[in-house]
Amino acid sequence: MEIEGWSQTLGAAPLLAIAAGAIALILVLVIRFKLHAFLTLVLVSLLTAFATGIPSGSIVDVMLDGFGGTLASVALLVGLGAMLGKLIEHSGGATVLAETMIRMFGEKRAPLALGVASLLMGFPMFFDAGLVVMLPIVFAVAARLGGPVLLYAMPSAVAFSAMHVFVPPHPGPVTATELYGANLGIVLLIGLVCVIPTFYLTGVLWGRVTARKFPFTLETMGGIFGGGDGEPVANPPKVGTVIAVLLLPMALIFLNTGLDFLRAAGVVDENAVWYGVLTTLGSSAVALLISVLVALVVLGSRRGENGSALEKIVDSSLGPICSVVLITGAGGMFGGVLRSSGIGDALSGALSDLGLPLILAAYVIAVVMRVAQGSATVALVTAAGLMAPAVEAAGYSAGQIAAITVATAAGSVFASHVNDSGFWLVGRLLNMDVATTLRTWTVQQTLESVIGFVMAGALFLIL
Repeated sequence: MEIEGWSQTLGAAPLLAIAAGAIALILVLVIRFKLHAFLTLVLVSLLTAFATGIPSGSIVDVMLDGFGGTLASVALLVGLGAMLGKLIEHSGGATVLAETMIRMFGEKRAPLALGVASLLMGFPMFFDAGLVVMLPIVFAVAARLGGPVLLYAMPSAVAFSAMHVFVPPHPGPVTATELYGANLGIVLLIGLVCVIPTFYLTGVLWGRVTARKFPFTLETMGGIFGGGDGEPVANPPKVGTVIAVLLLPMALIFLNTGLDFLRAAGVVDENAVWYGVLTTLGSSAVALLISVLVALVVLGSRRGENGSALEKIVDSSLGPICSVVLITGAGGMFGGVLRSSGIGDALSGALSDLGLPLILAAYVIAVVMRVAQGSATVALVTAAGLMAPAVEAAGYSAGQIAAITVATAAGSVFASHVNDSGFWLVGRLLNMDVATTLRTWTVQQTLESVIGFVMAGALFLIL
């Protein structure tokens, strides 16, 4: 949020010190003093706003803008996803699908199977939407096999994250592609090449490591999607029905992202009425809404559930996600305060003349921006906007420009932590405390970033 009539007078060093102190305070309050994360984030956001010199009359507006902006995208997705997950779980569909996957791939390869399924779903689906749709299946498999939750959840979460970060038609890589003037098709190919090893190393293998260090199960973690309580369902749906329900939001979202891909390529006219209608139907929130309505019929009323029973089932899914939504929104509030304070602009100016190779400079700028203010989109757009003129003047090949685009995207995912709403989303959906989330998800995002950059850098040298 831009504050009219005000500009930041502090330099990059004091702003960075304030940001570091705010992050340290959050960790101390949550981990040492056990203050609730929601209260902590609101309090530290307020203190940070004062410390950075944001006008007192604008502080509340800045905080509410960051909070509301995050909730606008997250609350609907988490709420509708929780409803869809509850309907699938209550009908017995999650158990049916889990048992089918186990028969097909075997128990030992169940985490890999969940990850591969998430990779396919992650092509059109955003990270948060895909995660809430897939988690009921993950929890059902964990309940069926009785293993650590992270062994099954990490590959799926990483699959959605990697696809969202590296592969068009997701907004981050598409935006960077347009800023750099890269070829969208080449960016897509390089992104996929980077995703596969990154997913396996930081999803499947790192998932095994985290499962050994933190072997909590569904019985000890709780959770918002259930995952099976051992009670048989009288007439569970067929596995094909469950798959169709899960694929419906994917198909609708793919419609939207496919149209956006064609728009960026200049194939379709974005002003056409049909284009507007289809893109609305394919937006994540509307796609999930349609999927929930369909699930109410095929997983509810057609199985003999009456209206009041279905209403209670859907309503029961909303209570447990209240904490997830509020904490995620507060994380967005903290990130919004950091951005409005001017820390991004100050860091951009300080980092633009590093004298590094262009691909490394773009990565470093994206990394610092990501760590400082939390938003991957802001980090990516800032880094690409700064480096685009230099990249254009360097006379690189189309393949090299695409590699720089992917390298910048890799930097934007580095070290998700307490100023990133995604950090709180993953931690709370998996019922992990802050320390555990830092040791699992933050480390994974760092590994994902570094490996993705190494892959993009290697391709840059070859192309």
